Amino acid sequence: MQWGRAALAVLVTAVLLALVGANIAVRFAWVEIEDGILWEARAEGVVAANVGGDGAGARAGIRPGDVLVAVNGRGIDRVEQVLDAQHGSQRGRPLSYVISRAGYERPLRLDLQPLPDGARLLYYAMAAVAIFALLVGCSVRVQRPRDPATLHFFWLTVAFFGVCGFSYSGRLDRLDWVFYWADVVAMLALPPLFVHFALVFPERQDGWANSSRGRAAVPLLYLPAILLGLTRASVLAAGALPGDSLENWVVALDRAEMLQLVAALVIGQTIMTRTLGRLRSVTARRQLRWIVWGTLAGALPFAMFYGLPYALGYQPWEAMGLLVVLLALVPLAFASAVVRYRLMDVEVIIKRTVVYATVLAAIATIYTLTLRLASEMFLGGSEQHNSVIAILATLLVVLLAPMVKNAIQTALDYAHYRDRYDYRRALLAFARDLNADLDLDRLAERLVQRLADTFGVDRVTLLVAGAPGGEGFSAHRAVGAAPSEVPCLKRFSGIGTRLESGQVVNLDDPFTVRRFAAEEVRGWRDHGLHYFVPCLAKDGPIAVIGLGSRPSGEPLSTEDLTLLNAVAAQVATAIENGRLYQALRDKAEELDRMREFNENVVQSLQDGLLVIDLQGTVVHWNPAMEQIAGVPASQAVGRRVDELFDPEFLAAVRMAERDGSSEAATIYRTPLVSRHADGARKRLVNAAMHPLRGSSSSPLGSVLMVEDITSRVQLEEQLQISEKMASIGLLAAGVAHEVNTPLTGISSFTQMLLENADPEDPRTRLLEKIERQTFRAAKIVNSLLHLSRPVQSETGPVDLHVVINDVLSLLEHQFRTASVQVRKDLQADGPMVRAVEHKLQQVFLNLFLNARDAMPKGGWLAIATHRDGDHVVVEVSDTGAGIPAEHLARIYDPFFSTKPIGQGTGLGLSITYGIVQEHDGTIVCDSQVGQGTRFSLSFPRLGGTRVDAAGTGAG
Repeated sequence: MQWGRAALAVLVTAVLLALVGANIAVRFAWVEIEDGILWEARAEGVVAANVGGDGAGARAGIRPGDVLVAVNGRGIDRVEQVLDAQHGSQRGRPLSYVISRAGYERPLRLDLQPLPDGARLLYYAMAAVAIFALLVGCSVRVQRPRDPATLHFFWLTVAFFGVCGFSYSGRLDRLDWVFYWADVVAMLALPPLFVHFALVFPERQDGWANSSRGRAAVPLLYLPAILLGLTRASVLAAGALPGDSLENWVVALDRAEMLQLVAALVIGQTIMTRTLGRLRSVTARRQLRWIVWGTLAGALPFAMFYGLPYALGYQPWEAMGLLVVLLALVPLAFASAVVRYRLMDVEVIIKRTVVYATVLAAIATIYTLTLRLASEMFLGGSEQHNSVIAILATLLVVLLAPMVKNAIQTALDYAHYRDRYDYRRALLAFARDLNADLDLDRLAERLVQRLADTFGVDRVTLLVAGAPGGEGFSAHRAVGAAPSEVPCLKRFSGIGTRLESGQVVNLDDPFTVRRFAAEEVRGWRDHGLHYFVPCLAKDGPIAVIGLGSRPSGEPLSTEDLTLLNAVAAQVATAIENGRLYQALRDKAEELDRMREFNENVVQSLQDGLLVIDLQGTVVHWNPAMEQIAGVPASQAVGRRVDELFDPEFLAAVRMAERDGSSEAATIYRTPLVSRHADGARKRLVNAAMHPLRGSSSSPLGSVLMVEDITSRVQLEEQLQISEKMASIGLLAAGVAHEVNTPLTGISSFTQMLLENADPEDPRTRLLEKIERQTFRAAKIVNSLLHLSRPVQSETGPVDLHVVINDVLSLLEHQFRTASVQVRKDLQADGPMVRAVEHKLQQVFLNLFLNARDAMPKGGWLAIATHRDGDHVVVEVSDTGAGIPAEHLARIYDPFFSTKPIGQGTGLGLSITYGIVQEHDGTIVCDSQVGQGTRFSLSFPRLGGTRVDAAGTGAG
């Protein structure tokens, strides 16, 4: 049944919308043309009853009383035939009339003119209002199909829709007559429906309409409309009444119907105004107030400036017809009253409407006066439009608009709130000053008293949340009742849950009340609390302000609740400040303890730790770092990190930081030279650089962790060497045994050949080379035998140029085969160093072979020597593929090789590094991928050239 009622409203709405759509289409497409003559059917025929002075008929010479005989050669017996001929014609195409005057027939030619249609824009505006009103009525009926008031309101909007939406075009076909009679019926039904609605809404038991006399008299409201309808039907059916033309009767009926509508608006408004003063129910008064103000705002301007002058026989100004747009406020106000939408805000909405209307009027007045004054001053009062003056006037209006709006708003607020206006302003100032008070008891006492004075309510209670996770809010201070009498507001009750979401709860709002259990609502109303405003902190409501009702029963408006929300926000901040004050002191003490604990942890670390800011300045330096770097914290903090570490260590850290794939840069087994006061110490460390970030992930600097692994590495190396040497020793013993046998044979046979060789024979020098290399191979084999049991080798003066040339001559054939060109840049005198000759040969052999392997397609091998103070520097460079940066730090590690499997053991550079270190020398590698590699070897110089060294040895 409920859906049936709603479906009926939807069906009626759909049919009416379809009809008004057709009406709009007809009015848009149809252009009425006429001859300017009112034709009437009489005994003598179709007679010209009235001839318009500006019409086509008057210009053709037709006079009142002329009988129309034929149009375009067709005889005329009825008025409808004339209309059919006109409708079948087109604008600009003349019609041929034959008229009879005083017994004589005369042919005339008429150029029909379009009927003036200045009301078309007015009709479109009225149709838009009509559609809006019908949709509002249908929506209200669908939402509340069981409420009798919505049915009455729906038919009221249907009548309103018909008055504004239907208008016949003049075509007078069947569809046009439907539009005509729909408009007439709606115009007749709307006045009694409005008066009837004013009598019965809002529903009241003691109303006159509910009495027996009232129920009997209500049908009489519709009697004038019925009489006017029957009169119109009889006039149109008879064609004309004696003594008066059809046009005069129709106009008279139109004016009577408009007069009935205006009278009904006045009577209905009077009834509702009188009823408003007698109603006891606050809700009913609010509903009726919606209707009264809405009707006054929407219908009064149209009735006063358009309807009443038309009903009294005056032609209203066409622009006044646009006041019909305001009629949309009437159904909107009725709908708001029926569904009880924002009943507490009637005055607020009206006040805002008045404010904006007044502001618009003031701005328009300012703009007009500015233009007028500027024209008088600069244009001598000329009416000519000037763009510069218009722009300046517009800028002035834009600048003054905020001030005008604020002034009007303040004036209306003062007029509306009267004595409570100062209270409201003082409340806002009081709320802003709450944050200065950290005493919760004093703050609560002042707050509840100030709220009671400002809003004029009988009860105010401040409920404060307990511990986080507690069960709810307990009364802390109250006006109108003792705090102990107010129950606890549970967090997970219906009201508590809504407050937790930050919503205001209004128990006087019927829509809000539906959300909660009836027992919960009744319980709080019994305790005199109708409004609950949450005081929201960061994690939810920290308190709740509860208010009662006013002695007059008037509810709080949305403006009141908005003001309460603003105060509640300040209250939340003040309460939270009071609670946080002690919590901050506790936190400060706890932070001091945590800071001390963290400092102890950092100070107790066995690994060095330093913190660097974004400018590279040290801000923290722990004791372990003092032991590793040899710099006290008092001297390190505040200095740049470049001043505290050797460049090689910093370069390794920065290279790892730049080339690392993650945010943390880590380097292993990196040498570090300390700066102890008693002398620098060489250490081997692991270092890790981590970014230091703030809470928002913004960079604050870097943290460098340094682990001293010098002792551990020494132990590991000793262990690794012991294990490897044990394995290699077993292998070397077997290899040496197998290699020594053929070496002995080669050496013996070479010596035998040399005994009989001619010293001048070139082959003798080759045999001598074979003999020397045989001895060198024997020494290498013997070295293999001593790998597992290192022995002290004897050193002596060695000429580096001789060693380099011997190795080059040994590899001469291999270089030629590999297309490797050798370029030597040796100093003039042979540099002498103290060394083991065959070990230095091993060093250069490894470097030259690595250079050959790095240039598979050939290239240049450059060897250069020069003095550098007390040292001799040998540079070996190639134009090969180069070594990647990530591998440079590991090239001296045993068994590390970048060559394919089977082409290298990874021991060459490791042995080379060891031999150089054994001779108190240094080796440095500089390589660029794709450009080549350069090894720089530095040895302590013995003290002179080869000649000097020989002299020294002889002495």
